[in-house]
Amino acid sequence: MGKEANLLMKKKAVIVHSGGMDSSLCLALAIQEFGASEVLSLSFTYNQRHSIELGRARRISQHFNVDHVEVNLNCLSELTESALIGNNQAIEHNPNQAPNTLVVGRNGLMARLAAIHAQSLGARCIYMGVMELEEANSGYRDCSRLYMDLIEQALRLDFADPGFEIRTPLVKMNKKETMELGQKLGVIEYLLENTITCYEGIEKEGCMKCPACQLRNQGLKVFSLEHPEVKYSYRNQILNLIA
Repeated sequence: MGKEANLLMKKKAVIVHSGGMDSSLCLALAIQEFGASEVLSLSFTYNQRHSIELGRARRISQHFNVDHVEVNLNCLSELTESALIGNNQAIEHNPNQAPNTLVVGRNGLMARLAAIHAQSLGARCIYMGVMELEEANSGYRDCSRLYMDLIEQALRLDFADPGFEIRTPLVKMNKKETMELGQKLGVIEYLLENTITCYEGIEKEGCMKCPACQLRNQGLKVFSLEHPEVKYSYRNQILNLIA
């Protein structure tokens, strides 16, 4: 989509969309409220460890008939280091330290940029799939509602709009609860097959070892035991996980 056409679009919500489960659930929620034609999926390239998530964001947006754009943020790799930028570092999470997958300030930066674009399109809200569970379990300091409240306040000043919102509908949920939300929305089976969670870019059950896979798969196991009617191709692998 060219710049001129992009600026001519009018939307009611912009979703920061990674191609993962949580941001895709935010996309489904926004579609439910505003309709697919009023929603924009926005992804960022930042020399991330794998690019498969960008392809999945495009695929999911197309499936839901939502416009999708990508914004180049590759300068991040010149400004900071993280195991999620490039693919040269082994993933590590040592006790009492933030993991080396933390990209300092990433969510705040993406929220600001997405909001600036949203405001230019006439939208008064963006969606972020952050969860405080990620802060508690993985040391991601930019995943709390308190953090997003601070960014939201600054944006309201920037836009002279006290009603502009950063919506974080999953922020207080655990992984099982997000999957129950997906089931309620009627999208859980599609998202389980098509989103990417794994830090190594491995689809479906993922590598089963990285923190993102472990957190999601444990929640998915509990959900699957409680909901035998939900079918997906790697269900047996999840049910066989050691508790």
